[in-house]
Amino acid sequence: MARRTGRPSYQLDKANVGRRPTARYAAVAGVIALVTALLGGLVGYQVGRPDATEAAIASIKQAEAKRDVQQIAELIETARRVRDQVAPVLAALKTETAGGRAPDAAKARQWQEVMRQAAAPFADPPSGTTATNVARGGLRGAVQQASLAVDAYALAAAVPAAQRAALLDVTARQAAEAATIWSVAATQLDQISVDAGQGHQHVFLDTDPDGGALTPDGAKEGTGG
Repeated sequence: MARRTGRPSYQLDKANVGRRPTARYAAVAGVIALVTALLGGLVGYQVGRPDATEAAIASIKQAEAKRDVQQIAELIETARRVRDQVAPVLAALKTETAGGRAPDAAKARQWQEVMRQAAAPFADPPSGTTATNVARGGLRGAVQQASLAVDAYALAAAVPAAQRAALLDVTARQAAEAATIWSVAATQLDQISVDAGQGHQHVFLDTDPDGGALTPDGAKEGTGG
């Protein structure tokens, strides 16, 4: 008969030696993986979500882009109207200064009024992107230069005949410069129109290609690229 010692007696279950409670561990691992995934998704959402400042900037940029497209369309229409006003005057000045004719004071006054009307759309220009502002500023500069040519012609009509030749020469050079400035602005306008998705818009003057002015490209009107 075995003697009791008063201490618990343990028996080794050799069949379970080395075995792990895999089911329990698998369940715990699954919970950990789920929590990790949820935390990771939450962190990713917080990191990827634009904050209020970024959202405001994006909204402003979108509004500016929409505004610029509208401004370009309006500037194209303005350029067409102004071109139709200025082109006949520049063509007439070229004829008047090349033909040796005496300046006509009545014509000068009429052309000065045309130039005032042509300059009116540029008196209070809206603020746009740099590219649009450059195109608008170029058109305005061309009109101002054409106005100076007309003023020089008007002066030639008011001075003695001996002084007319110099003033008519200035008139011719200013008129040619106005056409050159317009061609640069028209090229810029064509480019921003393409960039805005409105296709090529060739608002050029009918000028002598040997006079230094830029000419439109061969792209079809309204096409892009």
